[in-house]
Formats: sequence, C-alpha cells, structure tokens
Amino acid sequence: MLVLSYFGLLASLVLLVALTMRGVNIIVAAVGCSVLVALCSQVPLREAMLVDYMDGFTGFFTTWFPAILLGAIFGQLMDDSGAAKAIAGKSRQWFGEQRAVAAVIGAAAILTYGGVSVFVVGFSVYPIAYELFRGADLPHRFIPVAMVFGSISFTMTSPGSPEVQNLIPTEYFGTTPIAGGLIGIFSGLLILAIGSLAIRRTIGQAVAAGETFDPPAAAAARAASTPADRPVPILAALAPMVVLVGSFNVFSFVFDIRAVEALLIAILISLVLGFVLLNRRLAARIRTLGSGADNALVATANTCAVVGFGAVVSQTPAFDQIVEQLTSMPGLEYAGLAMAVTVIAGITGSASGGLGIALPILAPIYQGMGLDNGAMHRISALASGGLDSLPHNGYVVTTVRVICNETHQRAYPAIFMASVLVPSIVLAIAVVLYTIF
Repeated sequence: MLVLSYFGLLASLVLLVALTMRGVNIIVAAVGCSVLVALCSQVPLREAMLVDYMDGFTGFFTTWFPAILLGAIFGQLMDDSGAAKAIAGKSRQWFGEQRAVAAVIGAAAILTYGGVSVFVVGFSVYPIAYELFRGADLPHRFIPVAMVFGSISFTMTSPGSPEVQNLIPTEYFGTTPIAGGLIGIFSGLLILAIGSLAIRRTIGQAVAAGETFDPPAAAAARAASTPADRPVPILAALAPMVVLVGSFNVFSFVFDIRAVEALLIAILISLVLGFVLLNRRLAARIRTLGSGADNALVATANTCAVVGFGAVVSQTPAFDQIVEQLTSMPGLEYAGLAMAVTVIAGITGSASGGLGIALPILAPIYQGMGLDNGAMHRISALASGGLDSLPHNGYVVTTVRVICNETHQRAYPAIFMASVLVPSIVLAIAVVLYTIF
C-alpha cells in the first residue's frame, strides 16, 4: 500500500504540472489530482473530497480572503490610477536602459514589497520591461525571469514584507512580520545579489551567442496596444505604498497587533489615502472596486484549490512517512522544517498554499523541540519561495504565457535558476546560520 501511495503522490504531482502547463484550469486540475491521490492511497473518496479537500479549501479562504480582497483592491487602485506604471517608469529613469534588467527587477520589487498583487505588478511592469529590453537589444525571452525574480523571490519572504507568505508563519509561531532578525535581512539581500548576478550573466551569455531582442509577434502586439502612461507624480504614486508597509510594521511590531489584523488596518488606511491622492486619475471608482474584488476571488480560489489538493495529500501514508523522516533528524531540526515546507510548496505549486498545509502540521512538532520561533518563521517563509516556482505555479504560467506571450521552453530555464535554485541555496545558508547562532 505504501508503494502505491508514493506512486499516487508522484503521479498526481506530475499530472498537476502537465495539466497546468497545457492550460487546464487549476481548480479542475487540483480536484482531479486529489481524486487520484485518494484512490492510490485507499483514502475513502467521500471523506477525501468532501471533508479533507473542502476543509483545506475553506480553511484557507476563511483566514486569508479579507486580506487578499483588500490587497487586490489596493493593487487595482494603483493600476487604474496609473500609479503602478509611474513607479515602473521612474525605475526606468533611475537605472537607465543600459541597466534594463536592474530596472525591471527594481520596479517589480518596489511594487510587490509595497503590497501590490503580483498579477497587477506583472501587467504594470511588462510595457516598461518591453521598452527597456528593446532599447538595450536584450533577448525578449528573459523579460519573464526579471519580472518573476523581482516579484516573488526575495520580496515576499523578507522581514517586514506585507505579502501573505510572510504573514502565514505569524499565525503559527506567534511572531511578527520582522521575525528572523539580521539573518533574515541578510538572506533576502543575498537572494537579490546572487539572483541578479546570475540573471545578468545568463543574459550576457545569450547576447554573446548572437541573440537579440526578437520578441514573439503576439508580445509586440500587446506592447503596442498598451495605452500611454498617465502622468502621476512619483510622490503621490509612492505615498500609499510607503504608508502601507510602514503602518503595517508599526501596528504589528510596536503595538503588537496580530499580523493579519495589522495588515487589514494598514491597507484600509492606504486605500483611503490612495483614493484621496489619486482620485482625479480614476475614471470609474466603482469599477476599480469591482475589478479588485473579482481578481481577489480568482486568486483566492486558485490558491484554495491547491491547498485542498495538499490537504488530501496530507492524509496519505506516503506523506506521513515523509513528515516522520524529516522531523526525526537529530541535530538537523531546522533543516527538516525547511525541506518539509519546500517539498509541500513544490507539490502545490504555491508558496502560500504550501505554508497553509505545512505549518498546521509542522509548527506544533518543531515548537515542541524548543526551537526559536523567529528562526522557524523566517526559515518557513524562505522555504516557501523555492520549489513553489515550478512550471505549474500560477504566477509563472501567467507571466510567461499571458503577459509576455512566451513559452516555457524559451523562458523557464532562467526562471528555474533565479527563482528556484538561488532561493534554495540561500535557504540552505540560512538554515546553517540559524543552527549555529
């Protein structure tokens, strides 16, 4: 039975990756793969789908939908008002076309760390990235890696980030969003430094081999159809994001307010400020609210779908044995936590989904070992940002295929290097540092 359970786990993961890469709806794919897992592990299908799957689905929705809803509306406000594109454009001025890669990474990072949804970031930054790469004559197929790396590799896992991946650990370890101390800050900066250098070197090798800008026809058509930026003063564009990040950390750290509640308060304050400062640049305020709500429902449902899949996986004998092996490594407790979260995030293809499944199970086990909660928080956040970027990750698929009109064959190898390999290496370094210090 155990062999069949392992087979079902591996087969369902391969199938989930294959289906999402072929454009199958992630909810449909997750339900189908959950059925396969349950059958192979001899878990009663009724219990697996109506209890385990739905508990995972609704549990994540109940906890995180308010924050995702307000965050999506905030992102839509930044997009509709032209503030997001103004920040991306300013990044272009700061770095210049000869530093196109740094400009794209910087624009994506500023927007993401400022609380803007990664999907909004992608659509906002791409027109600027297109012009920067065209001006520098860099291969178009590397635009996705610059956008993905700036959006999800270090920004969502670093101390103080308002992204969900940095908040979920606070619920299980009783920590604040800045948990992890100097090692956490060092880890984020190390991912930024190594990843940026790796991307630049990879692009340099491609250019030396004779590659030029050469975008797909569909990508050129998308860029050409993008409306011109509306002139938004950079201070007005940045103010709501600065207030969001600043107030979020003040409420959660200084006033010791629960991280999720601190984020909700911070986003509400930023929304009010944003609607005041950017009011004249919004053509339809009600539409902004509605579009943000629609985006929140889609994003949350997609994540809930993979959390539900992971919840079914967590009931299998194969999963139980994997957890038992990882949690019984004497002297390597932090490493076991890191590997467990990494593997589960890879199975679900989602950092937040992986954390939502892993931490309810793992946090009590490792807390019982007397480990430092701050270290476990940061290790968990860093671990969620590695294998989550496999080909079936929703944001990777959207960026490569929808936004940039590229293919996985052309664009994904660089993404794997920068958003899977580099964060995994830094995670290993962080585990060693937390174990020593």
